[in-house]
Amino acid sequence: MLWITLSLLIGLLILVLFYARRRQKNEPPLDKGFLPWLGHALEFGKDAAKFLRRMKEKHGDIFTVRVAGKYVTVLLDPNSFDSVVNDTVCLDFSRIRNQLIKTVFGLQLPGTSPTSERKWMERHFQGLNLFKLSASMNVHLQNLLLSNNTNSSLSEWRQDGLFDLCYSLLFRAGYLTLFDSRDDPAAVYREFRKFDELLSKLARNLLKQEERKTARSCQERLWELLSPGWLSEELDSWQQSYYRFLQEERIDAEMQNRALLLQLWTTQCNAGPAAFWLLGYLLTHPEAMKAVKSEIRGLSTLQDTPLQHPSISLLEAHCTPVLDSVLSETLRLTAAVMISREVVQDKILHMADGQEYLLRRGDRVCLFPLLSPQMDPQIHQEPQIFKYNRFLNEDMTVKDHFYKNGKRLKYYTMPWGAGKNSCVGKEFAVAAIKQFVFLLLTHLDLELCDPEAKVPPVNSSRYGFGILQPDGDLQVRYRLRRTRHEM
Repeated sequence: MLWITLSLLIGLLILVLFYARRRQKNEPPLDKGFLPWLGHALEFGKDAAKFLRRMKEKHGDIFTVRVAGKYVTVLLDPNSFDSVVNDTVCLDFSRIRNQLIKTVFGLQLPGTSPTSERKWMERHFQGLNLFKLSASMNVHLQNLLLSNNTNSSLSEWRQDGLFDLCYSLLFRAGYLTLFDSRDDPAAVYREFRKFDELLSKLARNLLKQEERKTARSCQERLWELLSPGWLSEELDSWQQSYYRFLQEERIDAEMQNRALLLQLWTTQCNAGPAAFWLLGYLLTHPEAMKAVKSEIRGLSTLQDTPLQHPSISLLEAHCTPVLDSVLSETLRLTAAVMISREVVQDKILHMADGQEYLLRRGDRVCLFPLLSPQMDPQIHQEPQIFKYNRFLNEDMTVKDHFYKNGKRLKYYTMPWGAGKNSCVGKEFAVAAIKQFVFLLLTHLDLELCDPEAKVPPVNSSRYGFGILQPDGDLQVRYRLRRTRHEM
């Protein structure tokens, strides 16, 4: 029996070695790792940025790694990104997206065209519809901020974690803007946060048994809260319009509810964390806070008016180059999207330096802009350091000339992705973040509980899922001002 077992193991080893993948001519450097099938999956899942930085140092700007049975070619030269983001013949995004939303949201949209869905999104997040959504978002933010402080006297300080403060207010305002549920937005937020905390594990199939039960319970509760039976009668609302779109695509009722949860996460998962990082950097960098407050005070229509009647169009009517630079720098440091495509037919990848590499059908190709260009020291000096004026010229115009190896870059920061699959809701998100920061700085006295506190490190499990979240929080205290003139 022992001899038979050994023979089978030896035979299996011979088969593995015989059929093992080897680097072919003109292919990128191949790094399979030591573990059969798994390859680098454990290290990649634990801290993708650290792992890919090590691979870059070892192999350069392009390499192929084995991750859980799949071979992924990682491209880290931003001058060569167009050969990936603009190719819709050899490379495909929809398969990866469909697999991810099925795993995370239990959602299947077999008859829905990504093109038709994107066109629907563009109608609602551009032009007049975008203006209406942004105006509604502003009103909800103001109402929530004021109601959040009505039970306190003007002189009474309150204490909270900055991350929860930002995420809670922006989520509830965004939820009230886009969704029609009659339920308490705070209750929806609490359920959403429990689900969001498990999302990265859910996407990688790493949930423990109890975590899986919690994720399922959160999904079911959120499906119930977002179901059509809870909608308002407002026919032109964003949610009603999306519901009609799904009906026209002949999506069944169960999948409609699941699609609404996908949209809830997609529209609400980034603004809160981004606002946290932005305010966190301002609070821990006094010179940056001073510059932003000076710019806000300089807005021509900012008058000594009661806080209950603030203007909601100041940011839309005025240029705010300092705040814009602070936001760009914040996103450079914390936006960690992964742009992935499936190779559906063999492709020759043309690099900017003249090199050519073969990508095999069935593999994947991945861009990780956080590592390059965003944290590339050849592009951004001292990339680990927050510099509020990094995206400002001396004449206070936007700085958009960045170079690598003497060549000007098209992509020097990529928080919203690129190409035909870039974020449709970019303008809505930017407007919401800026308005939120503006409201907090003009309505509240806001300061760190510990003047020596630093921004917490990132949660390394969130790489690849948009704006990073912190591993910890910043404790702040705040109180309502009588007038904006007090700032």
